[in-house]
Amino acid sequence: TEPPEMSPVLEPLSWMLGTWLSDPPGAGTFPTLQPFRYLEEAHISHAGQPVLSFSFNAFHPDTHKPLHGECGFIRLEPDTNKVAFVSAQNTGIVEVEEGEVNGQELCIASRSVARMSFAKEPHVEQITRKFRLNSEGKLEQTVSMATTTQPMTQHLHVTYKKVTP
Repeated sequence: TEPPEMSPVLEPLSWMLGTWLSDPPGAGTFPTLQPFRYLEEAHISHAGQPVLSFSFNAFHPDTHKPLHGECGFIRLEPDTNKVAFVSAQNTGIVEVEEGEVNGQELCIASRSVARMSFAKEPHVEQITRKFRLNSEGKLEQTVSMATTTQPMTQHLHVTYKKVTP
């Protein structure tokens, strides 16, 4: 069967669609962590509804052991550039982020961060993300966060190469 037609509401985010692999490995850091590298696959798709679905799955660069995973949805408020990003993570964090898409850049910040009762400390309190399509056609994601013990600090940066449309 043919894939469903994309909702025209999603056109401002169409540059994000596809399966993307980190190239080179992503870099992570935070004041309470040793710097680290990771591989990540990002899959961003639609099913004909006015919403994108996404999954991000990170792996150890040497052993390929699964590390971090999250999935969720990205919605655009019709006839605006306002975006909502809803994510559930394997660490027990659920977040709602909102922001704006301008050209081939999406900047969002947390409005709500919830966690399971036994999530490890320090607890994440705020998250910001920036996605952008760079001049080489690669997707970049930068994630910053604040915890109960640290102010807003860049945590992750990854550049993805598109492997499927």
